[in-house]
Amino acid sequence: MREQEQVTADEDAALVSLCKKGDVDAFEALVVKHQKMMINIAYRMLGNYEEACEIVQDAFVSAYKSIRNFKERAKFSTWLYAIVMNHSRNRLKQLKTQHSHEEFSLDDPVAPDTGRGKRELAANESSVLERLETHDLRQTVQGCIDSLFTEFKEVLILRDIQSFSYGEISDILHIPEGTVKSRLFRARDAVKDCLKNVMGDL
Repeated sequence: MREQEQVTADEDAALVSLCKKGDVDAFEALVVKHQKMMINIAYRMLGNYEEACEIVQDAFVSAYKSIRNFKERAKFSTWLYAIVMNHSRNRLKQLKTQHSHEEFSLDDPVAPDTGRGKRELAANESSVLERLETHDLRQTVQGCIDSLFTEFKEVLILRDIQSFSYGEISDILHIPEGTVKSRLFRARDAVKDCLKNVMGDL
């Protein structure tokens, strides 16, 4: 265990200790503290907010049931994020089984709720277009991320979007740091190639 992580491992220690004694309020405090990050991770993995919320709820239930088995060899947050990643990964497998076609097509129509039907004043026209362009770009980038194999997608999300360290990602995914780095390199290349195919040279 790295010394830096061992220092920060105490952040949730008191609440975890209370949880192990059956303190529901302590667990609720942990939920409030970590749920936003967990929803962000699940949403980026699944691309659907409702699905992400369900996954996080299931992850918290799993965590609550097994918290007495948490050995505290890593940070509680690392253990928790590993659970939400596992649930997200399992859900992706279910979705792939249900849909034999591609998870995402760059030819799919844009979701209807983009605000394009609303008429703005002429003075605001340029800012509206800029916002739409930004929204479309985000959708394109997310589409390229969604097209990645799960093992590449998860390291890209954890590192480039959620800003976890290589060591934290290694602990969350239970893979060596070298594997994290090699997968991240390949993931970034794949996303760059995808964006070039859609948008031309970057």
